[in-house]
Amino acid sequence: MKPVSYWLDSAPAFSSATLGPPQGRTDVAVIGGGFTGLTAALSLARAGASVTLLEAGPVVGEASGRNGGQCNNGTLQDFAGLTRSLGVEKASDYYRAYNQAVDMVEALAQSEAIDCDFKRSGKLKIAAKPGHYDNLQRTCAALQSAGVDPEAMVLDKAALAPEINSDAYYGGLLQPRSAQLHVGKFGIGLAERAAAAGARIYESSPATQLDREASGEWRVATPHGEVQASQVLLATGGGGPGPFGWFRRRIVPVGSFIVVTEPLGTERLDALLPGRRSYVNTLNIGNYFRRTPDERLLFGGRARFAVSNPRSDAKSGVVLQKTLANTFPVLADARIDYCWGGTVDMSADRLPRAGERNGLFYSMGYSGHGVQMAVMMGQVMAKMLQGQSSGNPWAGLPWPAVPGHFGKPWFLPMVGLYYRMLDYLH
Repeated sequence: MKPVSYWLDSAPAFSSATLGPPQGRTDVAVIGGGFTGLTAALSLARAGASVTLLEAGPVVGEASGRNGGQCNNGTLQDFAGLTRSLGVEKASDYYRAYNQAVDMVEALAQSEAIDCDFKRSGKLKIAAKPGHYDNLQRTCAALQSAGVDPEAMVLDKAALAPEINSDAYYGGLLQPRSAQLHVGKFGIGLAERAAAAGARIYESSPATQLDREASGEWRVATPHGEVQASQVLLATGGGGPGPFGWFRRRIVPVGSFIVVTEPLGTERLDALLPGRRSYVNTLNIGNYFRRTPDERLLFGGRARFAVSNPRSDAKSGVVLQKTLANTFPVLADARIDYCWGGTVDMSADRLPRAGERNGLFYSMGYSGHGVQMAVMMGQVMAKMLQGQSSGNPWAGLPWPAVPGHFGKPWFLPMVGLYYRMLDYLH
């Protein structure tokens, strides 16, 4: 079993990193080499700006290359609940933003000729309890009433059978506009295109100090060198390392964990998941799964409310393997070839935040829906940096600090107990 991301292990190596220490002057310094930073760097370089991207590790080595490979339309939150808290108009605006984000991933993969197995597979949210099916019916009715997802439909338990061969679920909500892709190939493709457009991309170059000089120029220091920049885009998670304390208080890093089986073959997987969708269940501490391009089963979830590290990843992998076997008993003996974890940067309301603070541009807090939204926001922030109307859907959202949170999520075990209780009671 490999303790690495399947997506990164099966993607080509990035061959165009800039060698030597970061140095010199640049129009824009981008901090973070995930989907947000790479998309922004590509857009800015194509527009004629000089761009220097600083990544603490390898490009797409963190959340962008460690997720479940799902590219889902619609908000992470239940739409019916979101309309109750924000109103139909604002909830609909946010939902449409995610619809647009999926379209932008597809358009970018096509326009840049990135071979990343992009497919409009549809997402199937499956009811883990009978009462959850009623909630899915209400959500579908709200989506259709607002006109934001007219193709969405509910499937009762009988209609679910042709989609997924498991007795663990009681119906589902199908959203056909959702997609899936090989996030490792997509991310490496973005990095290669950005470098070809002229962006300097430095790996293993974390930003350790960020200062704004009297002239308005920024100085971004790394352990090996520094760059001078007219503008800076913070395109990394606020919960990570670096001189970003203000953001760290507003982002909670939560571990998410994934296992991937041995190749199971088309016939065996067709018997289990004939619908070939992206799947997610309705529990608070739930699971998501999908087939991979080489016919493995990827199965992920919170598993444990803990941060990701080698020991935590291994413990979570054991939990996921047991859950996989309970969901699909015929796979109880399937070999696990990959097990890894990553960090989901959560905002308190699970909505992204993006804009400008004291001259520093930022986009983060995708809360588990980052594959599509990071790509969209990379393009949005590139326009904002160029002084254009950005179309930022998250502009104006208040962003108070999380009470008692200063960077290390000491409260995660208690949050996990709370959600386990909710799953037990409801």
